[in-house]
Amino acid sequence: MTHNSRITQGAEEPGHKASMVDKKYDGREHVEERGQWASKVEFLLAVAGNVVGLGNVWRFPYLCYKNGGGAFLVPYLVFATTCGVPLFLLETAVGQYTQEGGITCWRKLCPIAEGIGYGGQLILFYSCMTYIVILAWALLYFVFSFSPQLPWASCDNYWNTDDCVDLTTNNSIPWGNKTNSSSAATEFWERRVLAISTGIEDIGSIRCEVLMCLVAMWIICYFCVWKGVKSTGKVVYFTATFPYVMLIILLIRGLSLPGALQGVVFYLLPDPARLTDPQVWMEAGAQIFFSYSIGVGSLTVLGSYNTYNNNCYKDCLWLCLLNSGTSLTAGFAVFSVLGFMAQEQGVPIAQVAESGPGLAFIAYPQAVAMMPLPQMWSICFFVMLILLGLDTQFVAMEVVMTSITDMFPKVMRLPGRREKFLLLFCVICFLLQLVMVTEGGMYVFQMFDYYACNGACILFLCVFEVLALGWVFGAERVYGIIKDMTKIRPNAFFKICWLYLTPVVSLGTFICSLVEYQPLTFNRWYVYPTWAYSLGWIFALSSILTVPGWALYKLGTESGTLAKRFRRLCQPDLENSMTQNSDSKVEVTGGEQVQLFTTNGISS
Repeated sequence: MTHNSRITQGAEEPGHKASMVDKKYDGREHVEERGQWASKVEFLLAVAGNVVGLGNVWRFPYLCYKNGGGAFLVPYLVFATTCGVPLFLLETAVGQYTQEGGITCWRKLCPIAEGIGYGGQLILFYSCMTYIVILAWALLYFVFSFSPQLPWASCDNYWNTDDCVDLTTNNSIPWGNKTNSSSAATEFWERRVLAISTGIEDIGSIRCEVLMCLVAMWIICYFCVWKGVKSTGKVVYFTATFPYVMLIILLIRGLSLPGALQGVVFYLLPDPARLTDPQVWMEAGAQIFFSYSIGVGSLTVLGSYNTYNNNCYKDCLWLCLLNSGTSLTAGFAVFSVLGFMAQEQGVPIAQVAESGPGLAFIAYPQAVAMMPLPQMWSICFFVMLILLGLDTQFVAMEVVMTSITDMFPKVMRLPGRREKFLLLFCVICFLLQLVMVTEGGMYVFQMFDYYACNGACILFLCVFEVLALGWVFGAERVYGIIKDMTKIRPNAFFKICWLYLTPVVSLGTFICSLVEYQPLTFNRWYVYPTWAYSLGWIFALSSILTVPGWALYKLGTESGTLAKRFRRLCQPDLENSMTQNSDSKVEVTGGEQVQLFTTNGISS
């Protein structure tokens, strides 16, 4: 049977892509084809847009300075080498080989591990809920950036308090040393944008301006994704490249400011003593798993739209290098500006360094307010933030949609079905998010982000993913698949990682994250009520329990003895595999089909 005939045959079965546009369904409507990237560039830009996000700008630089400066790069590179790159390649290759989404790919590779796919999609769903709220805040700041005077630059506004300090006119006053003092940027963020309440118990009213920005972002994301990879592949030409233009502009501007050198030195000055702190290693590992977008099925879905012979091996190596390089470069752009701000205020850089929303919506806006032409630099910064977050958001939506579509191809690939279901998905997410745009919404947002999208959940999925693919499906098998697809023999180091290094390092990091767990607090002083912590743990466990839950469900519903059920659920379904090696064959043993591989790939 030829390669093309195998694909056509696979299109007639649930979970396999349709390969005939005119294939009739119920005698009336045709099932649309699954589609592929129009070019290799679209794939590269889509993956780059997905993995290079807000964390590269507002998380990595802060972690680097906090955990020993240049010394932090040692654990970062260790985790990138042993976990990040091997898992990045593994997931992309699996998607390219199976041509399936994040859930149905497991039906071909290791059916008992399908719960990993469900858990990953659940985390992506939670991410879609929180990520776009950040984009709504950034859009609101972008709109305010066109004001004649930036509203966070002065204390002459109705929302300001008597404790507000105008840093643009009192630069010589070390305001951070004043009791109860707050900057104009802080008061704008907390009192004008969020109108933050006293706690999660006090939800308050909806912030209409943030709500309108949220609606706008959902509309933009919908039309970026509504035609699948046909529309996504075109949008990323802009959303994945233009942030780099903005980053370069901000980098040049930052390095030209007085005090920039001190900021850069503070950012990278190595402190080797920190390498003995387990917390430093744990945070380096968490950053790798977050920034490489591994464990949640995104790379599997994006890789599934490649042609079979795409060189995913080389692509993955370059994309990983781009991701880490962007993080490092963003640190120079951020800390050069923070160095300038610290010099202007006459305070240590550590006093102005922030991470997450504190950097994006307080520290950096405060810094640009001190520059000449502050509106222009504010616009550049928030355009960069919006575009960095936008393609991460709509690619996550595309991944979820693809995974659901591949589960129900005969229903979801009917004309107009995808667009309607996507609209329903957006509306449901929007309605669930309404609580996050209230006066108490920031408390809900932080709780959701801390528990539902917790790095420990991703680590847990990665441990079982690499065990399922490296040990059950077989690292030799994966190695042979990559060799057959790319016609390149991958470095044998990847097999060692898939079998030993990656599962051990991932499991160790997961255990450490549980041991070092600290209950969530807000601004270091607000302690959440018990019911909020309980709700957070429910969100966290919802993605973790899908792995054992699905395995137990399948073992309980299959026929035969427990041992036979287990063996059957660990058996890959390679009947419609796309392996093109003419020497490969399937040996039938005991009524089950087994694809044979050697260390050199597929053997006869």
